[in-house]
Amino acid sequence: MEAKGRTAEIMIAEARKAFWVMVGFLAVIWLLQIVNWASGYALSYDYGVRAWDPATLPNMVSSPFLHWSWDHIEANSGPLFIFGFLSAYRGVAKFLSVTGLIIVVSELGAWFTSDPRGVGVGASGIVFGYFGYTLVRGIFDRHLIDIVVGVVMALSFAYTFTGLLPQEGIGWQAHLFGFLAGVVGGWLFRDRGSRNRPAQAAPEQNPRSALLKELDDLGL
Repeated sequence: MEAKGRTAEIMIAEARKAFWVMVGFLAVIWLLQIVNWASGYALSYDYGVRAWDPATLPNMVSSPFLHWSWDHIEANSGPLFIFGFLSAYRGVAKFLSVTGLIIVVSELGAWFTSDPRGVGVGASGIVFGYFGYTLVRGIFDRHLIDIVVGVVMALSFAYTFTGLLPQEGIGWQAHLFGFLAGVVGGWLFRDRGSRNRPAQAAPEQNPRSALLKELDDLGL
């Protein structure tokens, strides 16, 4: 019982950190949006990524934090918080590694495949990366709760998949490569703990019993 309580405490502590990490992320992009808007979106032009322009490659770090309009940042903010929190609540350290992978893959993918006449900015590549990571993490980690979360998110945000298709005037390349990076991140950063422990004989559980056990372990 003590171990269950400890597990629940750790999960709650990580969820609390995940919440504030995402609040901080949103605060940063909204503060930058105010400055960007006041400058006539000069920050987006100066610190965005232009396809096939090597000089803009370092801007991969800055471009996800910048947007082109209020509508642009509003469209990204809600999904960013939801998928970001779901990606981070099992561990902020792992979440930061996943985020780094998503940024690099989505930005490089867009750099190689986008129209060089445009400048790419926005958090949507990260949003799609978190979305992909949320969908598959439970499968790779073998956490039934996360599998259920992934299924619910896939059904609730099914329309999001349309953002992976080629569309005029939308940086779908970053969406696609971000999503793929999230899926790969689910495998690369999977929980290997349970695989490294000696196998123990245990009675077989049906999915419902396993889910109830995980909820009980979390004190829910």
